[in-house]
Amino acid sequence: MKVVTSGEMRRIDTRTIEEYGIPELVLMERAGLSVANRVCELFSPQKTIVLAGGGNNGGDGFAAARILRNRGWNVKVFFLSKEQKASRGCKTQLRAAKKYGVPVAPTPPEEKDFHAAIVVDAIFGTGLSKPVSGQFQKAIDLINRYGEHVISVDMPSGISSDTGEVMGAAVEADCTVTFGLPKRGHLLYPGAGHSGRLYVEDIGFPQELLNGKSIACEMPSRKMISCLVPDRPADSNKGTFGHVLLLAGSRGKTGASMLCARAVLKAGAGLVTMGLPEEIMDEFQARVLDEMTLPLPSKGGMLSADAKDGVLAFIQKRADVLAMGPGLGTSPDLELLIPWLVRTCTAPMVIDADALNNLKGNTGIFKQAKAPIIITPHPGEMARLVGSPIPEINKNRIEAASALSRETGAYVVLKGVPTVSAGPEGKVYLNPTGSPAMAKAGMGDVLTGIMAGMLAQGLAPLDAAVFSVYLHGLAGEIAARRFGLHSALASGLHDTIAEAFETIQDATDTPHLP
Repeated sequence: MKVVTSGEMRRIDTRTIEEYGIPELVLMERAGLSVANRVCELFSPQKTIVLAGGGNNGGDGFAAARILRNRGWNVKVFFLSKEQKASRGCKTQLRAAKKYGVPVAPTPPEEKDFHAAIVVDAIFGTGLSKPVSGQFQKAIDLINRYGEHVISVDMPSGISSDTGEVMGAAVEADCTVTFGLPKRGHLLYPGAGHSGRLYVEDIGFPQELLNGKSIACEMPSRKMISCLVPDRPADSNKGTFGHVLLLAGSRGKTGASMLCARAVLKAGAGLVTMGLPEEIMDEFQARVLDEMTLPLPSKGGMLSADAKDGVLAFIQKRADVLAMGPGLGTSPDLELLIPWLVRTCTAPMVIDADALNNLKGNTGIFKQAKAPIIITPHPGEMARLVGSPIPEINKNRIEAASALSRETGAYVVLKGVPTVSAGPEGKVYLNPTGSPAMAKAGMGDVLTGIMAGMLAQGLAPLDAAVFSVYLHGLAGEIAARRFGLHSALASGLHDTIAEAFETIQDATDTPHLP
């Protein structure tokens, strides 16, 4: 499912009206009907108040109020604008609502108006461009203080539909009914936290517009993800599914490498070899079962620059994918080794964690690569890599990931909520799976292993990134149910990846919405 900015949705709206001949009032009527139907589905008839602004969002609210009134509901609208300043559609719906007997108050509600009431927020839609103030801020504060059941129309009022940013004050909705497509602000925090449960309603926009190639951002459906699961032919062997060389681990950070290596195999790769500092090989030999090891020159418990020849020789003879980073450590030697490998390696690469930290500020190195690269930073690693503050990256995660991918040619997986996967050609995916239980050390190491395993099985880099992030998040959801939000561990995902695969393969085309 595509995910749009306010500008992209506005263009879809305009083209539907002007090119396809669907009148604006028809779309507004369908939007109001969608909201009214959802209210009726969620609640039995009871007191309902609608807070309406003067734009088309307010028009949707008036239409919903009229439909509910016609069905026998006790509805009242608080109109937070002057009729002469309202949009044409809003004026029409206001007049129709009055004709149907809907009481319309020209003032904000008071505390008593919220008592035992369902609240429909139709103050602002997707076009908010400046911070909320005055009576609008007061109304939003009242909704948040006294509204027990709050349904927002299109977008919680006060949330930027493009970034999810709170524009001064924002409604905290229990659910949001939006139209045509989800907006970025529904899925990006803090907007996602204000949207509650998201319902995406079909009000008649042409599918060819909703699926337009010019819309770069997408939220993968489970059906789309199911199409990426690699085949397992009956006559296959371990060599069929690829061999990953993993450079990970250092003294005191052996767990990260084990988590990553095990995930490579759990994701379906045939073989994984752990390239390890020879000084600490004994710490691994007692722990490995399915994994293989490759001792490499080291210094101070970390790989040394002298490891480059051994790594390159192994890649040329045996490995299909190089993954590096988890628990690797940082050192002057690694600051030489990692860029050299990026420039020299001819196998696809997954670069994470300390491998990125050893490239601090050196994003230009990715342009010199001979093979596709996926980088998987969290916001802190991204900040170190590009030299931008963490808050700036988090404020506009989509643009941060997209810009770095376009500039470097690398595929960028910016981890977080939601994780953003971006490709150099401009495609962007927002991942819908995951759980707060995954806020634990080692989760990123498991993701790196899954991603390397998918590359080894032949997935294209962006497909491998999107699939792996989805599978990883789904495995985290299953782990949260099995072990609890507080007690799930990264190692527990090794036990839930198989169930996540089964869930994906039993796919329907229902979006995995918040």
